[in-house]
Amino acid sequence: MSSPSKRREMDLMKLMMSDYKVEMVNDGMQEFFVEFRGPTESIYQGGVWKVRVELPDAYPYKSPSIGFINKIYHPNVDEMSGSVCLDVINQTWSPMFDLVNVFEVFLPQLLLYPNPSDPLNGEAAALMMRDRPAYEQKVKGDLVQHYPLIVLDIDSRVSLFNSCSQHFATDLCLSYACNLARLQT
Repeated sequence: MSSPSKRREMDLMKLMMSDYKVEMVNDGMQEFFVEFRGPTESIYQGGVWKVRVELPDAYPYKSPSIGFINKIYHPNVDEMSGSVCLDVINQTWSPMFDLVNVFEVFLPQLLLYPNPSDPLNGEAAALMMRDRPAYEQKVKGDLVQHYPLIVLDIDSRVSLFNSCSQHFATDLCLSYACNLARLQT
């Protein structure tokens, strides 16, 4: 077994042991999906995304390809393809990084600190620069409307409901909470 394939196997196992839900696409270890949760204390808290990861043959010397499968409203994520604009993955990748870094550091930092001056989603970037509260409301509205929230733990659901009621009519949030409770039982 060559060094890159040993490293790929080791990094994948480390990711799986770090409490991430990983779904393999084929028998090989080059393509898989990871369940990624929005960082706490962020406007993305409570969101759960399926992220596609493809490891090139030259991994870890070449960076993985990362893309969101389900919708996320963010200046640095292409709304159609889910591609991510993140320098550390696209330009400054180093073999010192591993897959756990991607999900515990790089993607949370991307969601916590969007860069609207280098957008893949021009609409999100323009809204963020023009009207930050409206941008945050749009993100939170998308969390309520578009994400598979059935996998949220109770603390995340309460936090999301509280966030919802700050920005939307209480009856909409109560309806949402009741529907979510029905799905949980």
